Amino acid sequence: MPEQYQLKGASVNEIVASVEGAVAGGGLQAGEALPSVRRLAAELDVSPTTVAAALAELRRRGVVVSRPRSGTRVAERPPLRPAYPVAHLPESTRDLVTGRPDPALLPDLGAALRGLEPPNRGYGDEPVLPELAEVAGAAFAADGVPAARICAVNGALDGIERVLVAHLSPGDAVAVEDPGWPGVLDLARTLGLRLVPVAVDGRGMIPAALAAALSAGVRAVIHTPRGHNPCGSALDEARARELRAVLDGPADGRSARGGDVLDGPSGRGGEVLDGPADGPSPRGGDVLVVEDDHLGPVAGTPWHTLVAGRRRWAAVRSVSKWLGPDLRLAVVAGDESTLARVEGRQSLGPGWVSGLVQRLTARLWADPAVIASVERAAETYRERREALAALVDAAPAPSGINLWVPVPDEDAAVRGLLADGWAVAAGARYRLSSGSAIRVTTAELRPDEAPALAAAIERAVAPPRRTRAA
Repeated sequence: MPEQYQLKGASVNEIVASVEGAVAGGGLQAGEALPSVRRLAAELDVSPTTVAAALAELRRRGVVVSRPRSGTRVAERPPLRPAYPVAHLPESTRDLVTGRPDPALLPDLGAALRGLEPPNRGYGDEPVLPELAEVAGAAFAADGVPAARICAVNGALDGIERVLVAHLSPGDAVAVEDPGWPGVLDLARTLGLRLVPVAVDGRGMIPAALAAALSAGVRAVIHTPRGHNPCGSALDEARARELRAVLDGPADGRSARGGDVLDGPSGRGGEVLDGPADGPSPRGGDVLVVEDDHLGPVAGTPWHTLVAGRRRWAAVRSVSKWLGPDLRLAVVAGDESTLARVEGRQSLGPGWVSGLVQRLTARLWADPAVIASVERAAETYRERREALAALVDAAPAPSGINLWVPVPDEDAAVRGLLADGWAVAAGARYRLSSGSAIRVTTAELRPDEAPALAAAIERAVAPPRRTRAA
């Protein structure tokens, strides 16, 4: 570690503040290793117990992660806003890394705003407007989600966080998809939860891997029913039925078989990171199930739900990818206890989501012309995704706006593609135990661009051998 970023501190709080300051200031980069407990204790002239306690607190906050045989490292996305400027891509580079929808395929918010009457809401009013509750409730019901009522929150992650906080405590284990969305992985770490990776294939979580996670004592399961990020997985009815059977059965790891592991070692789906679970394992039927429908209808496939008939559950549907990211709105259905806790905690913070945003969302959602444009967007995304998938060695992706492409060396592939004018995401942020890969967002990739990108991926993955000069 460079001298200017030397860690300091004589107490747990001081060491924690020193590490956080180094991360926020750029002195410690994502993925960088920290000294061992004994070495850092010697450098700071404190006891190893003090250092271990500081690292435990940093893990609880999601600033660092610890894995067997890898020591302690700065998390890939620590929950600290950096003080240094974010790097920008060269102007000529095609950005296939940010995971955003194609702006050209989103509805015109300006047209929808014209003539929209503000709701004139005040303190003490119901937090959800009736028109939003009606259209969202009908959509949930059409997808088999038993939504007697809904909550409105500020985006998918806000909803997922509120649900997790309503039921879990730091140290609880949660089953997550591997590979999975970094936002969920980082959020769980920040809440002090322990991640149990569950392998996925093109049809979602693998039943045997979920059964192993349940037997490891997880208190919650977070899964994506369709449009999985990064793999594009989507549940079909058969897989959903298998997973419901696993969740309803005893958490002993014997209730399911089948499914092909996506990309290697994540088949160890029941491995709990950072130590074994504490306390008795809950029965499968008592586990909290959270469904993250972040793509909504633009995912391009039906929603096969796992939550019907469960005691503790929540389904979160965001509108960001199909109506507009700046709306920052998601709707949450769930059991009555979960919704009561979410709304109760929300009332002590922001209180409610802007009524103007709710009314605008409801107007768009109820407009047949908008829904027709969303269906056309889903078809366009399918064409773009499949155009590239046909040319590369990608995992099956029946839905969504991303492809997960296995590569032998992520860093080399990302660098090679960037040199060729293509920016993609290294897979390290998305995976826990699964194999090396890159994530390519195909939302804005025209089909006629796919051959050039496929050729660039091939060059980056298998560069030509050097020959000795004559």
